[in-house]
Amino acid sequence: MTVTTSDEVLSIYARCGPAAYFGEAVSMTEHGLQAAYFAQVSNASDALVIAALLHDVGHLIESVPDDIADWHSDAHHELTGSRWLARRFGPEVCEPVRLHVPAKRFLCATDPAYFKRLSSASVLTLKLQGGPMSPAEIAAFQAEPYHRDAIAVRQWDDQGKVAGLSTPDLSHYRSLIDRLAALSAPSR
Repeated sequence: MTVTTSDEVLSIYARCGPAAYFGEAVSMTEHGLQAAYFAQVSNASDALVIAALLHDVGHLIESVPDDIADWHSDAHHELTGSRWLARRFGPEVCEPVRLHVPAKRFLCATDPAYFKRLSSASVLTLKLQGGPMSPAEIAAFQAEPYHRDAIAVRQWDDQGKVAGLSTPDLSHYRSLIDRLAALSAPSR
């Protein structure tokens, strides 16, 4: 039997997704589903919906302390996750994931109101991730082809922390995951 990309994703989330999302009121699965939900209600492209859904897959495939208070350095989950995704999807999915942490740093440097909207857990990880960007980092980020998509994923990421919000479950995204993975198959 052939294992599909959606089989892999659902297996990862079944194994690791029920865990609490590091200092937030939702599980890892709920967080991803909420980010994807907010992408869909924003009429995002299919690729951005899946990027929003899977933006934190790096946390699920790499071991990190369960308690955010035990984090003493950045886990670089955006890089781990985007590398994993790049073996399955095109850049329209994996690049916004790679850039969603830099997008937080960018928004903190360029939007004075943004920092005030961050959760306490996100403020803690911001420090570990390097804090707000410098002017040179801002210019480099803005030169990235997918920086606008990453900002959108970041904003859905920030929204996706609502305890009890009803969203479609992971199986709702199965065919979309496999369709986008199939479109990327020749370049893998």
